[in-house]
Amino acid sequence: MRPSKRAPAELRPITLERGVSKYAEGSCLVKFGDTHVLCTASLEDGVPSWLRGQRRGWVTAEYGMLPRATHDRTRREVTSGKPSGRTQEIQRLIGRSLRAVVDLEALGERQISIDCDVIQADGGTRTAAITGAWVALRDCLEWMGARDMIKKTVLKDHVAAVSCGIWKGVPVLDLDYAEDSVAETDANFVMTGTGGIVEIQGTAEGKPFTDEQLMALMGLAKDGIAKLVELQKLAIL
Repeated sequence: MRPSKRAPAELRPITLERGVSKYAEGSCLVKFGDTHVLCTASLEDGVPSWLRGQRRGWVTAEYGMLPRATHDRTRREVTSGKPSGRTQEIQRLIGRSLRAVVDLEALGERQISIDCDVIQADGGTRTAAITGAWVALRDCLEWMGARDMIKKTVLKDHVAAVSCGIWKGVPVLDLDYAEDSVAETDANFVMTGTGGIVEIQGTAEGKPFTDEQLMALMGLAKDGIAKLVELQKLAIL
């Protein structure tokens, strides 16, 4: 039995609450069980200097954890002068995941910045952030469309993410911290609503995993992401 009493293929309780930020063009508070992430989308006029004149836009992301998102207080990274390697890796992952489903030319020479702030962490913060960030991005694009700022469909598909792992020899879906901290294998899957694979991150924590175990994790991820996409669709009704 998993620590959370869930079945191996069972997600944590998931909620996606839109419009939680008064000022952002798009926002979503996403909860994967006890992991809570606030995602806001901000429209910025213009693009990075290396994109100027190319007639296309950009979607980027920043990620951070509040000092008491975990059991012990951690210092804000701004006090150290730069984000940690983990933070940089996660925010790049979020940006890549969102750009995979965005028509950057249809966006025009504008940038949308997605801020993902972890309020409370219990495993799977990056996967929750990607899933909630899509909702915030979609609402930002809807805001732009209502003001005739975009003429074409910019968002091509859904994108969501989920973690899977081998815990006590069993492939399981959506690991919380109690499982993630001791899992033999830990993997993150990012996929589109139509089943396309954006990114897979998988690591063995000791004993290497097999092809069969990888396929089992892939099957769990596909089913889990399909459910997350359905929740995204319900959230934006």
